[in-house]
Amino acid sequence: MSEVNSRPRAGFAVFVAAGILLSRIAGLVRERVFAHYLGNSAAAGAFKAALKIPNFLQNLFGEGVLSASFIPVYAKLLAEDDEEMAGRVAGVIFALLALIVGVIVLVCVLATPWIIDLIAPGFRGDVRLLTIRIVQILFPATGLLVLSAWCLGVLNSHRKFFLSYVAPVFWNAVMIATLIFFGGRTTQARLAISLAWGTVAGSALQFGIQVPFVLRYAPRIRLSLEAALAPVREVVRAFVPVVIGRGVVQLSGYIDQVIASYLGTAAVAGLAYAQTIYFLPISLFGMSVAAAELPQMSGVLGSDDEINASLRRRLARGLRQIAFFVVPSVVAFLFIGRTLVAALYQTGEFRGADTLYVWYILAGSTVGLLAVTLGRLYSSAFYALRDPKTPLRFAMVRVTLTAVLGVLFAFPLRPYIVDAIRLLHLPVPQLGEGEPIFGAIGLTASAGMAGWIEFALLRRALARRIGTVRLAPSFLGSLWGAAVAAAIVAVAFDVLLGPRQHIVKAILVGGAFGIVYFMAAIAAGVPEAMATLSRLRRR
Repeated sequence: MSEVNSRPRAGFAVFVAAGILLSRIAGLVRERVFAHYLGNSAAAGAFKAALKIPNFLQNLFGEGVLSASFIPVYAKLLAEDDEEMAGRVAGVIFALLALIVGVIVLVCVLATPWIIDLIAPGFRGDVRLLTIRIVQILFPATGLLVLSAWCLGVLNSHRKFFLSYVAPVFWNAVMIATLIFFGGRTTQARLAISLAWGTVAGSALQFGIQVPFVLRYAPRIRLSLEAALAPVREVVRAFVPVVIGRGVVQLSGYIDQVIASYLGTAAVAGLAYAQTIYFLPISLFGMSVAAAELPQMSGVLGSDDEINASLRRRLARGLRQIAFFVVPSVVAFLFIGRTLVAALYQTGEFRGADTLYVWYILAGSTVGLLAVTLGRLYSSAFYALRDPKTPLRFAMVRVTLTAVLGVLFAFPLRPYIVDAIRLLHLPVPQLGEGEPIFGAIGLTASAGMAGWIEFALLRRALARRIGTVRLAPSFLGSLWGAAVAAAIVAVAFDVLLGPRQHIVKAILVGGAFGIVYFMAAIAAGVPEAMATLSRLRRR
């Protein structure tokens, strides 16, 4: 058996996480500047809705799909030292992507008015017209981001993780510069349009910054349309079910978008603000581990038993790494989320009531945060086994449940959400669009419930393929205990600090939470905590 370029412990996931961390920090800065100038306004809701529409195309053909279809084939060719064929395959996939995405972008730009009616049917009048204009500008940016995802697939397969995940920093930087330059000089609607053009420029920069490195590490890439090559056919065979699977997953976001559009523009914007924070641990800990492990698992050679044993080892280690960081994220979002949201967004047009509202949506998202993050790694294991169809089936189950539960929680069960907030003696934020916007809390919570079902199905199916891999209850108990202890200290510290500058308070409270969590985890003998401390000492 051979595990190509295998590294001990955290290994390549550290580089992925470092790149993602920098890009997410840039994204948070972008969101804070966005909140300062646009708040929860109609223009903000229009831009957030518009950004999701071309993102559907990016997610359909971008990183997730290429990771599941292209990387396993390309990484295996590299493991077999067939760099000539690997270069030919990479060139064909790039050419096919550019051709397909180019045609789709052109059609979508022309069909935008009808697409808006499908994606945000609740939008009317000037908001609808503004959303149409922004979407038409953003579609070309999406095409560039899909090609950027191809660069990521090539670089990841060559174990060059950091650059591809830090590249979005440049995308965010251009958007931030656009907001600062035009913010305060024009109306909110015009600012949203300017930001759309800034997004296009940022996308071009994100793609362009990776191209020289792709050519450096994969100099044998040759552009062509030789779709008859056997490895290319293998990529395409995996690509089709994965695209359908990603489409199914994106359908979940589409359903949320449709429901939120009927709840008001504040619900659309608030949901987007909360998701920016919610996706941080998913990206940092779920995506980083899954992205680093996929080429490793795909490159394992040997008998079936040897491959399965290697997959179990890598999966078990990855699950522990993810849980170690995601469990405290769940607890932090619940107990000190309001402080974190205020630090990130509360400025200018984004006020205290908006902070409270976004925190409640964020709290709803914690229902399935651990399941969704762990599920990323299970899906990667199936992709490494050249089986994209199993995750597709379970994604369809999750989307169906998300749709049914989302409608129930957003509409008939919405009054109970407000009652629950009052029962907990929490303040009800007074926003202009009234109580309907609280349905957005139900959207994130229902998606989390469906996420647990998908996770359970993935775990059971994979156990049948390679053997059972589970997190020990004692390990999880130690993590939850350490996180709750940290939350108690952090909340007490938050109360003692009283009113302070939001960013300073978040640093102090968040710092207290993190320190107590690590200390409690070390006291409980959690190996991941001790390994993290050891790495910090070496630095």
